[in-house]
Amino acid sequence: MSVIGIDFGNESCYVAAARSGGIETLANDYSLRATPSFVAFDGKKRIIGVAAKNQQVTNMKNTVGGFKRLLGRKFNDPHVERELQSIPARVEARNDGSIGIKVNYLHEDQYFSPEQLTAMLFTKLKETSAQAMQTQVNDCVIACPVFFTNAERRALLDAAQIAGLNVLRLMNETTATALAYGFYKNDLFEDKPRNVIFIDCGHAALQVSACAFTKGKLKMLASTWAQIGGRDFDLAMAEYFSKEFLDRYKINSKKNPRAHLRLLTEIEKLKKQMSANSTKLPLNIECFMEDVDVTSSMQRSHMEELCAPLLQRVEQTFKKLLVESKLQLDDINSVEIVGGSSRIPAIKQLIEQVFNKPASTTLNQDEAVSRGAALQCAIMSPAVRVREFGVVDIQNYAVKVLWDNEGSATPGEIEIFSQFHPSPFSRLLTINRKGPFNVSVLYAQPVPYPDQMIGVWKIKDVKPNERGEGQEVKLKVRINNNGIVLISSATLVEKKELEEAAAAAEQAANSVGSTSSDEKINEQQAANNAGEPTDAQQEAYCENEDDNNASTASSPGGQGWAQRVKGWFGSGNDKKKKSAKATELPMEVTTHGFAPADLSNLTQQESKMISNDQKETERIDAKNALEEFVYDMRNKLQGGALERYVVESDREGIVAQLNDLENWLYEEGEDCERETYVNRLQGLQQQTDSIKQRAHDYELCPAGFEELKMGIAHARQAVADFRKGLPKYDHLTETEFINISEAADKAQKWLDANLGKFSQAPRTTDSPVQVSALRHEVQTLNSSVNSVINRAKPKPATKATPPKDSDAAQNGGEQSSGDKMDVDNNAQNQNMGGNGPTDAAMDVE
Repeated sequence: MSVIGIDFGNESCYVAAARSGGIETLANDYSLRATPSFVAFDGKKRIIGVAAKNQQVTNMKNTVGGFKRLLGRKFNDPHVERELQSIPARVEARNDGSIGIKVNYLHEDQYFSPEQLTAMLFTKLKETSAQAMQTQVNDCVIACPVFFTNAERRALLDAAQIAGLNVLRLMNETTATALAYGFYKNDLFEDKPRNVIFIDCGHAALQVSACAFTKGKLKMLASTWAQIGGRDFDLAMAEYFSKEFLDRYKINSKKNPRAHLRLLTEIEKLKKQMSANSTKLPLNIECFMEDVDVTSSMQRSHMEELCAPLLQRVEQTFKKLLVESKLQLDDINSVEIVGGSSRIPAIKQLIEQVFNKPASTTLNQDEAVSRGAALQCAIMSPAVRVREFGVVDIQNYAVKVLWDNEGSATPGEIEIFSQFHPSPFSRLLTINRKGPFNVSVLYAQPVPYPDQMIGVWKIKDVKPNERGEGQEVKLKVRINNNGIVLISSATLVEKKELEEAAAAAEQAANSVGSTSSDEKINEQQAANNAGEPTDAQQEAYCENEDDNNASTASSPGGQGWAQRVKGWFGSGNDKKKKSAKATELPMEVTTHGFAPADLSNLTQQESKMISNDQKETERIDAKNALEEFVYDMRNKLQGGALERYVVESDREGIVAQLNDLENWLYEEGEDCERETYVNRLQGLQQQTDSIKQRAHDYELCPAGFEELKMGIAHARQAVADFRKGLPKYDHLTETEFINISEAADKAQKWLDANLGKFSQAPRTTDSPVQVSALRHEVQTLNSSVNSVINRAKPKPATKATPPKDSDAAQNGGEQSSGDKMDVDNNAQNQNMGGNGPTDAAMDVE
């Protein structure tokens, strides 16, 4: 199983995978790394990615792009109204107020939500990854914009679930970029952080973040953003050219969506050329509108004048980050840029002006986000071994909690998370209640979403204690790995007295003159929480290694927090002891995202569409195979390679049948089942296979006969060389060459019998000699000859060497055995260089 990281962009997507000891960006079925974020519908089939983008102009109403910015939103959202201006597809409001994108699929009008379209794109990315890696892909990390709210993040998770992806984490795009940058840095220090600014300017948004790197860890400090991207520069230029064409050619491209789309495509090419060239560049479009060719030109300086308001907003965004991160210019080590639109020279100049440092291009500007996401997925997945690298992200918006106040119309309220709070993180909020109540979680500052509400949790099964008093309900408010804020659990704490307390001991423990640490904590917490609600208290539980010293803030109300803790668990000075019983409370949640039942239905619907796509692909392949066979066979029968191998009447009949089949393909047979095309193809093949086999035999048999003749000649030459007594055959026997001679005679007899038949046979009838039979004769003859003449000569036997006279003299003239001589010789060799015999030599003697 493999892990991948997905950079889900507004215009295109990138997928990276951890494999071969590193991170690799995967190519799609067009051998491109970038997969356009487009989904199209054509008849019974979905077209996704590169193919969808390529046919956008010809199939505009059924091709959808730019749906990333519609995730989790309603149709009446002002942001949606702005986005729809750049989406040529038909978009309507559904009964529940959601967005419905209308397309023609399966020959009927259907509506799909942005989440479903995103799931379709994820399905394509999943298939592409599986094909590239030759293995199943399930686990992934998806990068999303840092400004995404709870609603958008939940919608993205829903889309991934519909596509069958297991999302280990939703990661902010700038955080993924920072991880891709810092993971390979070996010169980081533990005590001195390195502050780096990351600027991501893509197709639809500008994101700027500050990050502090230490050895083996990164911590995001602050981030800001603006709805500015490459498409805004394109639209500013398109507005200028539209006015020019209206004045010069009297054509209005704004009223023609197809012409406007073509104009934007050419402007994007022009903009890319301007990044590397400051001279005036031409813009030419043939047959732009009403068969009119248009031409114009623009210089980089002119483009910057047109986009001056956009560049001013970019500069303001940069300065805003400096304020929110509280970094001085001298504290910043470098400014790293990613994103396609960061290549615009004017943006690089603004970076140098604001941050007093040049824009650094250490990272791959297109693939950095996906590579960082793949790294995070590898770190989190147990299937991949990778060194640990800590990532502390941030919550970009402040969050507050509201709850029903008993006996008061004003709800209780507390800010649970401040802006840029570390993430993931948990806080425990304690509230005294006698019965069920509602808790609302919402953003405490303006967000780019019309609804500030995150969700409402109805806490059930809360009851008073035996005395009718309220009991503590502990709520765990959490920012999870995906940047989603939620109440993960609600616990009722029931306390029961075990013994009667001595009044004197209790008074002594709570005396005014006491200086216990509990009372000091109580006084300090009461002072720190002046003005907060008196029936709630909160504790912080950090989920990051950095922040183990969790801060505690409380507002106990009447009884001090420290005393309540002492009363709960008991203390050494108290005789009154209590036991606490914690009970999980059920919660009814109302928040963003699909209900489980709806999500299950959408998942099944996506599975059906995947199955339908597979069947449609097989159907089209079968149709194309039949069509290809018709054209190929007709060309071969009419003036081609098969014409001479079939009589004229049969040829005309087959050609007529092929012509009828061609007409059928473009009429009734345009939309048939796969089995229909397969059956028709098999019927044609049965009629024409004999002709193809006939042609095959007549074309290849002459070469086979020549090969057989050469084999016979070679065999007879080998027999003749043996008769002459050539030395190379000395190791062979007479019987073996008699067998070779007989094999050659047999092959010659078969050749004489069949060569004449083959030469005299008409080419319109089946060949009397088949290529397979001819090859069998050649192989039989060659094997019988080669197995004999290619056998190597045996090696000559080795002769024993007699002992030398000197050896015999050393052994005292005794006739010792060979083994003993060998031992004595070895002993003598061991004794060389010494004054006396070695132990081994003495033993032998």
